[in-house]
Amino acid sequence: MATTTGTSLERILGDEAEALLTHRCTTIPAERLTIPGPTWVDDVMAGSDRPVPVLRSLQTLFDHGRLGGTGYVSILPVDQGIEHSAGASFAPNPEYFDPMRIVELAMEGGCNAVTTTLGGLGVAARRYAHRIPFVLKLNHNEFLSYPNAYDQVMFASVRQARELGAVAVGATIYFGSPESRRQIQEVSAAFAAAHELGMATILWCYLRNPAMSAKDGGPDYHVAADLTGQANHLGVTIQADIIKQKLPETAAPGFLDLKFGKTHAKVYSDLMSDNPIDMTRYQVASCYMGRIPLINSGGASAGDTDLQQAVRTAVINKRAGGSGLISGRKAFQRPFADGVALLNAIQDVYLDPEVTIA
Repeated sequence: MATTTGTSLERILGDEAEALLTHRCTTIPAERLTIPGPTWVDDVMAGSDRPVPVLRSLQTLFDHGRLGGTGYVSILPVDQGIEHSAGASFAPNPEYFDPMRIVELAMEGGCNAVTTTLGGLGVAARRYAHRIPFVLKLNHNEFLSYPNAYDQVMFASVRQARELGAVAVGATIYFGSPESRRQIQEVSAAFAAAHELGMATILWCYLRNPAMSAKDGGPDYHVAADLTGQANHLGVTIQADIIKQKLPETAAPGFLDLKFGKTHAKVYSDLMSDNPIDMTRYQVASCYMGRIPLINSGGASAGDTDLQQAVRTAVINKRAGGSGLISGRKAFQRPFADGVALLNAIQDVYLDPEVTIA
């Protein structure tokens, strides 16, 4: 089986290979972090207030697929049929209009779990729920209301997730949006109910506000390290068991430039640099110093550069102290076999002992 190790990994990363693979973090030392590993549930979550069935669900998720038993996860998420419209999402490869193919891609791709909608998992439940961990995405930003708006609303219940055999539920909060306080309350209540029913919780900690968008060539604060770090910290506060966050792209001081919230000068002078590994290390630190796993998003499909970008994200996440990737469009917006190969390439980074914590 082809892997991304050694010279192959360097070939994929290209000009960035040396910088990404040899960087040493001098901001937040790795020794201060809880590093991903096969005993994470025992070492961290077993001492928490999570019910015993939640520990079993988490261990089930972390023990499945090619990364099973490593402490790292690779998850296939496909909720874009609602978030971006089915046509926009599946026209590049129409077979994924069929939810069975979504689940089969996750299985063939060696993923720890598959995440999709109530309808998608429901139609596949009796055939596949016992063969790969299911994660039900509870809320979505639907894209048919006119004019378009951005608000995460509940499409499913926690009880429905349990009834179709899910081991975990997922949800998104648009931190920074006018609706975020309502979303925090809804998701917090849903996560408490999920824990009561023995399921784990995964939170998409995204930022959403027009004031954060790039202007006149300036930074996009939706992917600023300080703001995404604070979103992560709010996410672990409502007891998300896993945090999903976009890879940070700028160390620009979002709190200072946008003149809101509160921050400290040492965030920018001591706790991060403009190196992508250091910025992601700050995201990890914001997840209780790595006690709660951080998985980064694989992002949109860009065609020929998808493999390089996916592997790059995996290297940054792993070397920062993160726990894996959740990658959808790069995998399902291409032929089935190519999607499997891309998922395997991501997983190979986490299986490679030469890719170490920075």
